[in-house]
Amino acid sequence: MEVRDVELLEKHLPHDENLKALWDEHILFEKQLDQLESKKILTPQERVSLRELKKQKLDGKTKIQIMLDRYRELEM
Repeated sequence: MEVRDVELLEKHLPHDENLKALWDEHILFEKQLDQLESKKILTPQERVSLRELKKQKLDGKTKIQIMLDRYRELEM
């Protein structure tokens, strides 16, 4: 994530509950992915979970980016 995105996040997280929820979810998915990716061998179910988590994380990141783009437009 770019520095300006992080700055926008820090600025708006305290008062935007939706953005905060998305960000918290993003961090949770990141931790779960790190845990799965640290394993040398994954079970078939873990591989499915890994793919699902990656999709969910990407979807959430897209939503966060849309919200940050709106904030950026409002600040212009």
